[in-house]
Amino acid sequence: MRILLPIKQVPESKAVKMDEATGTVIRQGVASIINPLDLYAIEAALVLQARHGAETVALSMGPPAAESALRETLAMGVGEGVLISDRAYAGSDSWATAWILAAAARRLGPFDLILCGERATDGDTGQVGPELAAALGLPVLTYVNRFDWDGNEFCAGRLVEDGVEEWAGKLPAVITVVKEIAAPRLPTLAGKIRARQAVIPRLTQAELQLDPATVGLAGSPTRVARIYRPTIARSCRMVMAGDAEQAATACRDLHRFLHDRGVR
Repeated sequence: MRILLPIKQVPESKAVKMDEATGTVIRQGVASIINPLDLYAIEAALVLQARHGAETVALSMGPPAAESALRETLAMGVGEGVLISDRAYAGSDSWATAWILAAAARRLGPFDLILCGERATDGDTGQVGPELAAALGLPVLTYVNRFDWDGNEFCAGRLVEDGVEEWAGKLPAVITVVKEIAAPRLPTLAGKIRARQAVIPRLTQAELQLDPATVGLAGSPTRVARIYRPTIARSCRMVMAGDAEQAATACRDLHRFLHDRGVR
């Protein structure tokens, strides 16, 4: 069993900034981490690795600095990490990203299972997993909170608004998971040593040979039309009530304010 783990390096939530000119996330000079929701997919893969001897491969697209996220997955126990990095892919939206990941998956595959996090915390679309399945022509199951495989069929629970759906099927498939599937483990010391020494292969446009019109900004059908800071039009009046007389005045003013606006 071979499992592919598409992961993303994202800015820490408090450090997210947008480029108002291009409508893209500013990544240079910003502290980055593994997308927190991808950690649950990693843990689900590691459980399958332990139970079935599965081979796990983490795949990420980003600048050279994204290699650190792949090393963290290796420290957690993932078998191999591969980075897709090329300036030609900068500015890719979810569709172009899925197209690039699909090309890499074909080159590295075949894979029996592709496990994705529910969504990325920077874009928050939840589209890449299903789009990757579409690009590869694979069935997809989203919002999975339980996954088991007996060597022939898988059974999975899928969270919906009014409960949990029970699904069964055969691999290969793309699965996107939610937090309830597992509690992510911490990297071990031995894992950190192994990750530091590991060689991270890199895929570029030279290897993937994708049509330039299908990747990067040119291949992205969705764009951020405009970024602006909203103007707060509210105004307020501060009333100081430092003693009993001021408090009584403040109460009368509040009563009059509410009465004038029809509040009884």
